[in-house]
Amino acid sequence: METKTVELSYGHSTLKAEVPVANLRGILQPQPVAGTAGVAPDEGAILRATLEAPIDTPRLRDLARSGQRVAIVTSDLTRPCPSHKLLPPVLDELAAAGIPDEAIEVVLALGLHRPMTAGEMETAVGPEVYRRVRVLNNDPKDTIHLGKTRAGTPVEIFRPVVEADLRVCLGNLELHYFAGYSGGAKAILPGCASRAAVTNNHAMMVRPEAATGRVEGNPVRADLEEGVALLGADFILNVVVDAQHHIVDAVAGDVITAHRRGCELVARRAIVPIDGPADLVLVSAGGFPKDLNLYQAQKALDNAAYAVRDGGILILVAECAEGLGNQTFESWMTGMSSPDEILDRIQQEFVLGGHKAAAVASVLKRATVYMVSALPADLVRRCGLVPFANLDTALTSALERLGPEPSVLALPQGGSILPVVEPA
Repeated sequence: METKTVELSYGHSTLKAEVPVANLRGILQPQPVAGTAGVAPDEGAILRATLEAPIDTPRLRDLARSGQRVAIVTSDLTRPCPSHKLLPPVLDELAAAGIPDEAIEVVLALGLHRPMTAGEMETAVGPEVYRRVRVLNNDPKDTIHLGKTRAGTPVEIFRPVVEADLRVCLGNLELHYFAGYSGGAKAILPGCASRAAVTNNHAMMVRPEAATGRVEGNPVRADLEEGVALLGADFILNVVVDAQHHIVDAVAGDVITAHRRGCELVARRAIVPIDGPADLVLVSAGGFPKDLNLYQAQKALDNAAYAVRDGGILILVAECAEGLGNQTFESWMTGMSSPDEILDRIQQEFVLGGHKAAAVASVLKRATVYMVSALPADLVRRCGLVPFANLDTALTSALERLGPEPSVLALPQGGSILPVVEPA
């Protein structure tokens, strides 16, 4: 029997599976940026060109003024944002405007994730930047209230970000399962917001318009951008990265218009048409840091669900070295008697952490999920998933269960791709 090797990222390594060619309908990958297929990107050139020609704002060195205090907001360790590559050219732009290093703070947009350690901070921003400027974690308890959005979200933002004279937001652009896309104003809300702000904003994820790849008409995105407008984000630098975390494209400038241009770049790479759902989908969260825990790896599962038929099987490959990643998420996942119980509960009472469990429950309503991870098998079972020690065993079991000639799709970068069934 002829087979094809499918390679899936797992933590800092990869797992391989031999899939029968007769069954394999495709390996879905993000489309390469035009003219870059097989070519190592010149990341420095991409960043320089982007910063020299921002969208709908002056160049950062012309926007900044001597004497200003600057907050640069960037991602925490759960995001594949290459902050250590983005920060040096941004600091160069600020230096050209007469802003000294001591007037700059780099704020790590944790949202409600755990604080980063000093060692993690240094790795994230790079040793040189870590020595040059102050780097600090967002503290959701130390916020300033700026008002409310029309949806009632209290706009409470981390004090150092509010007190800065100039705010620069960095981030990576990719699909997001209820904000449409990452990046843009999302660095500040929820990235640097209070628990109440995050909870109120994320509660809108249950609306059908809050969907992967949707920006216009998305209530979550509209609310967070309205909230950030009460404060103001002066400049963004958002990048698109490939599976190796190389920068392949970038946008800079206005927090709305530059972000929308970036979303278009992601859509061209990430939205992949398929001619119909498959019986079996193999999906990797994309390796570290996207599979640091199940709380993060869930995003890939959500995208893969678009490619599997009702009653089919999803095999999720995610190391989850830090476990489930959130205590509330874990209690909801392990305490459920059925997916319906979680979905009913989230409608009655929106709880952060529970919202992720509800997203998993929505997938479990449609398909069986096998999981290849470092999590204890009993914990995986209590989450309603089927544990496997290795990918080969999971694949063999799925093929046997699905009967003769099941169709198979593979998503090696599940968090970065959105399969869309083409209309007949």
